[in-house]
Order: sequence, then structure tokens, then C-alpha cells
Amino acid sequence: MVLPRALPPAHGARPGRPGRRRSRRGRLAAGTLCAALVGTLAAVGAPSGTGPAYAAAAEDPAEPLSVTIDSLTPGELPRSGPIEVTGTVTNVDDQTWTTVNLYPFLGDAALTTPAELSRARDTPVRDFVGARVTDPGPYATIETLEPGESADYSFTVARSRLDVDERGVYWFGVHALGQDAAGRDLNADGRARTFLPWVGAEERSLPVSVVVPLRRRVLHEADGRVAGLESWSRALDADGPLTRLVEFGAGADGAPLTWLVDPAVTDAAGRLAAGNPARSIEPTIDPRDPDAPDPDGTDGTDPSGSSSPSGPAEDGSTDPSAPADPDFPETTGTVPERLGDDAVDGLDAEQAALARSAGDWLDDLAAAVGSGSQVLALPYGDLDVAAASRLAPELYRSARRRSGSELEGVELSTSPALASPLGFLPVEALAEAREDETILLTDRMLGGQRADDPLPSVVSIEGRDVVLSSSGAVDGGPGPGERLSSLALRQRILSEAAVRLLDTGQRSPLVLTLPLGWVPDGDPADFFEGLGTSWVDLDTVAEATADRRARRVDSDELTYPDSQLEAELGAADLAAVTELVAAGQHLQDLLTFNDRVASVVSAQAYPTASYLTRPVRAAALRSAQAATDDVRDLLGAVEVSAPPGVTLSSASGRLPATITNTLDQTVTVRLDARSDQPMTLRVPESIEVPPESSTTVLLNATTEQQGVHNVTLVLTDVNDVPLGDVDVVPIRAAQVSRVIWLIMGAGAALLLGAIVVRLVRRVRAARAEHPDEHPSDLTQEQA
Repeated sequence: MVLPRALPPAHGARPGRPGRRRSRRGRLAAGTLCAALVGTLAAVGAPSGTGPAYAAAAEDPAEPLSVTIDSLTPGELPRSGPIEVTGTVTNVDDQTWTTVNLYPFLGDAALTTPAELSRARDTPVRDFVGARVTDPGPYATIETLEPGESADYSFTVARSRLDVDERGVYWFGVHALGQDAAGRDLNADGRARTFLPWVGAEERSLPVSVVVPLRRRVLHEADGRVAGLESWSRALDADGPLTRLVEFGAGADGAPLTWLVDPAVTDAAGRLAAGNPARSIEPTIDPRDPDAPDPDGTDGTDPSGSSSPSGPAEDGSTDPSAPADPDFPETTGTVPERLGDDAVDGLDAEQAALARSAGDWLDDLAAAVGSGSQVLALPYGDLDVAAASRLAPELYRSARRRSGSELEGVELSTSPALASPLGFLPVEALAEAREDETILLTDRMLGGQRADDPLPSVVSIEGRDVVLSSSGAVDGGPGPGERLSSLALRQRILSEAAVRLLDTGQRSPLVLTLPLGWVPDGDPADFFEGLGTSWVDLDTVAEATADRRARRVDSDELTYPDSQLEAELGAADLAAVTELVAAGQHLQDLLTFNDRVASVVSAQAYPTASYLTRPVRAAALRSAQAATDDVRDLLGAVEVSAPPGVTLSSASGRLPATITNTLDQTVTVRLDARSDQPMTLRVPESIEVPPESSTTVLLNATTEQQGVHNVTLVLTDVNDVPLGDVDVVPIRAAQVSRVIWLIMGAGAALLLGAIVVRLVRRVRAARAEHPDEHPSDLTQEQA
């Protein structure tokens, strides 16, 4: 059946046969498609035109009719039964075409190695690759196609018409032969091509792992709100890339997949589902019972259940008893609860729509991940591990801890993984990886597909097992059509699996990571139904590579392109993340009843040094610096002040200091008092200051040295980290010297002695004048 339809204006005419002029409409169409590809890649931060995976899908066609294959059932040459083909034919010329006949064609030689598949993919469009099947033909006919018009076609080909005698992969496609004003010839006026495997009566199966990446650039406003809401709205709408990827995974219908997730993406979606609130310093600990466990059971601990932060051991593994880096503590995610329907209705229309889309996406993701699937978590924020491994290894370790072991808001358990968007990692990154991390590299680091030495799925580099992801499987199919359409990609995966299965060697499992920026088209169920052959065993990376013997590879065999090295983030980008994470921890240490804000700030920090911020590193750096300034403003809201001067009248005395808290939350601080001259200063262990109030404390000062002592009062958090506010108090030690006290004491003694002598003399004189009045006394004297 053939159904003509008008082509949208963007699909204007393209070049016709050789020698025909290219129409203005064709130039616009090519430009539009190329711009769309670049825009898609830029939206996720991928460099456009990087590697075959990003080959342009809109090649300048050499033919006036554009033919597509939209479905191919089954995806292999069956042992019996027909093959059904559907697609479209579009007139991209500037004149009318009539009586367009369609025929299938089949290659005459089998492709049997990955290298042959890679070379075949790049075969020019007009090269002969297979004979046209004309009997009984034509298989479908389109009577008329006006310029810019498109029509659907469908036909079936009997298996008996497709004669093959060797196992392998064959060219398969559709030729369109039409008539224009110049008449008709035997050359195809349009064609579509793909690969079609034939494995014969193969009874074995090959493990195939499809890795679905959920990576996206995540930036925040200075106050912690998710930035770029228009972009998020597009990503989460019905046809958005994030939505389509989750729908793609759901199309597996329970078949095991491997999801490669940046937890920052799901956390950001969770914040959007909660109405995108700003960062909060409200209590997360009940002030009436600070020792009570958190309602969600986290208690601010490691999500794995450890009661204290765990740091990496010397071998890179996690030792639960080892303390974490104090500047990068283990923190638990703090995604706010989703808004209820009534609360969502209270938002403006755009915010409400985004909140609903984000919530639905999280629910769909949880449902799409089947019970047998594997979820691999990247270091939080998809940190540029390549740069961090060279410049700030502790930053990588903290981002890894921040990812935790479960996706918040989705309640999916995760295991750690290391993989860059294009699959390249330097040796330094492998050395920093934890023992329990799954490391995914592109096989291009070892030269890609090589006919003389097929690459295994698992290699050992510097003592670390590494899984090689097939670059060929995700290069897609041949032109002139969309090289990375769902069907082209599916057929390439089947073909790669077929040639591995036919290999008499190890028959290494096929692991492939879907290309960055790839958005599936069509029905995802068709993709997985096509993979559902008897010889393809869909499995997770963990299961597919389990018990596989790793081939040892020397590190000097690895290829890390100069373009990747040049693209890495710099020291300033990583330092900005470190400063923001540290500021968030200081803020948490300041707040008496909040044990979550450090995690919220770190969720804002790590994505600014992501692989996907490489193209916008200046904007990401500004984002990190603005957030740091915002947090430091909060730290600066607590101040210390003292009298302009204090005089000690003795060897010791008291110095009053007033701490003012302008925040609306209770804070706990310490005072660090330092003198420029010998002086002992005793300060309280900690000081709790209620919201928007002041507290005065007395410091005991003792000194044996006279003169002016300049005492610096430094306000710190409970871990003695300065908050920023400082006050200097001059203290004058003016006690009187000991010599003066001795002189004064001797004078007092002499005076007292003189008084006693004078009194005795007066008494004796009085008695001498009146002897009769005191006979007893006289008698006693005489006696």
C-alpha cells in the first residue's frame, strides 16, 4: 500500500541526479538538519562531530528520491518465512517523479569481521553492494510524487528470493526507480541500505549488553534552584530526550539492561518535582530531641548504612572504618519531597507543568528499570574524572561518595561506575578508581575494530579489569539515511553480535553504550523485538562479563587523544568546586539543627565540573563562584564584637565578647582568641546563639607582662574553621609591681608599730600620775 503525503517545509528539495542544480530548498534542509544535530549535542554538552558515532545523519544525497527503511521484520535472515519492509519515499528533487517502482536488494558476499562491517558502513552511496531482486517485482509502486511530497510503502520478500550460502552479514536495502521529464533508466533514483545478518542453524547465543546513559548538563542558580528551566522542560516533555530514553528502556519489557546514571540528573528532576525550591537552612533535626533518628532513617550517614563516613583505603577500595577526608565528608542526598496535587496547582502554569513532567519522569524511570537490570552510578555530577585524576584526586573520591548507593526519589539501588561520555579515560583515572567500580572504556582506546586481532570484552590494565564498549556497534548503519536511527542502530548491533558469534575464538560478549545525545525514534518495542533472536542473549554488563578472563594490556598500548586532553577542565574549574563544597560543609557546621545543607550544596557544586560543562566552562565556573559567594554571605551573618579596649587591674581579668546572629536559625559557634604577646585566654567550649539575637560571653585573660596586648577574636564553626568575622581588642595590663607592694607593706608595718609604741607610753604615763588608783597593779609590779 502506498500513501502519498506532503513533506514538511524543512524537508525541501535536495540535489537531483549529477549535473542538476541544487535548489535553495535543499540547501536550507541540509543546514536545518545539521544545525539540529549540533544543537542536540550541545544540549548535553557533547562535542559535535566527534568520532563516527556523531557522523552526520543528513549527508548530502546523490539522488533525487530519498528512501527510508522504517521497519524490518525480522531483523535477521530467517530460516523460513518472509521479510516485511516498510518505509517512505520522498521527492527531494525540484520536478515531479512518476511510476516509482520499489525493489529489495541483497549483498552477494558475507561480511564476517567487525573490521569489514566498519569499512562497509563508510561505503559511498553509489557503490554497488548487491543485486536487485526483480522477480516478481516491482514490489511496490508509487504513481506520482510532486516536489516535496512523501509516500509510505510496504512489501514482503519471500525468504526463497534471498539466496545466501555463507553465514555472516549481508547488505540489504531498497531501490527506488522512477521516471522524470528525462525519462527512465535502470539506475536507482533513490536507495536505502542496512545490514542483515544470517547465522544459519546456530544453537548458541551471545551475551549482548545495552548500556543506556542518563547524562545531562545540570547547573544551578546561586541560591540552589535548578537553572535552565526551558531546557529541562524540553528534555522532560513527551518527545524530550530524557523521556524518550526512559521510554526506550521500558520498551525492553523486562529484559535486562544496564543504566548508566548521573545521580545529579535524577536529583535535579526531584527538585523540579518539588517545585524547584531554593536551598534551605531550616532545621532537619528536631530541636526538642536532637538525638532522635531522622524520619527517613538516614541520620546523615553513608547511604550504605555505615554510621560514619568511609574513606578510600590505600588500594582505592572503601574501608568502612577509615575516616573520610574532613574537607569532603560523606553526605546524604537531600532532595525535597514532591509537591502534592494541590501544591502543584498553586504554582504558575509553567512551573506546574514542569513539576508534573519531572515527577512523571521519575516514576517512569523507576518502572522502566526491570528487576533484572543493573544501575551504574557515575561520580556525582558526571565529574570530569580525567581532569580530577590529574589535578584533584580527592575531588573524584568525594564525588564518588556523594553518589551513594541509591537514586533518591526513585529508590533504585546502584553500583559505582566510571565512564566518560565518549569512552576515553587516562591511565591516571584508572589508578584512582575504586576496586568495586565498573570501568567502561571505548575500544577505540585500543585501536577499535581490528581484523587481525579481535578485541575482547574485558581487559586488565594496571591490574584493573576494564570492560570495553564496542565503538562499531554504536557507529550505526550506512548512508544515505539516518546512520543512528533506531533501526540502523539495531541492525548494526545484530550484525556485530553475529560476527562475534561466528568467531571460532572466545566469542566475546558484545557491550555497547548508546551514543551521547542519541534519541530513539519509532516504537522502542520494535527495537528490542528485533534483538529478540534465538542467538542474542540480552544481559547486564555484570552478567555478560562475569567469569570472563581478562586479557592483559599494557598501559602504553592505550590511546588517549590529544583532543580529549585539551578538552579537560582546568585547575580553576576544580578549585571552584572544592571551595563550594567546603563552604557548604562550614555552613552545616554552623547551623545547630541542620545536618543536610552540606549535601544540598555539594549537589550544586560537582555538576559545575562535569564532562558536559566542558563546552560552557566559563558559565559553569561563574555558577560555582556565585553559589560560593551566596553561602559565604550566610556564614558572614554571624558576627563577633568586643569593647574598644580593656584594662586589667591585676594579673587576670575578664573580656566581654558579643556574638550576633542575624540568621533566622540557631547557630553554634566557637571563639578563637589569640594575643600578639604572652597571654592566657580561656574561652567557652561552644556558644549557641538563638535566631536573630545576640549572646555575650566572658573570656578569662591572664598575663604577667605589662603593656598593651592586641587580642584577635576569630569566630569559627564547631570544627574551628574560621567563619570570616574577626575583631581585635587592645588589652592593657596595668598591675602594680611587687617592689611597690613591699614598700607599701613595710610602711604600713612601721606605722602600725609606731601606733603601738605610742599607746604603751601613754598608758605608762597615766599610771605614773595616779599610782593610788591602781594598787593591785603596783603590787604586781613590785612582785
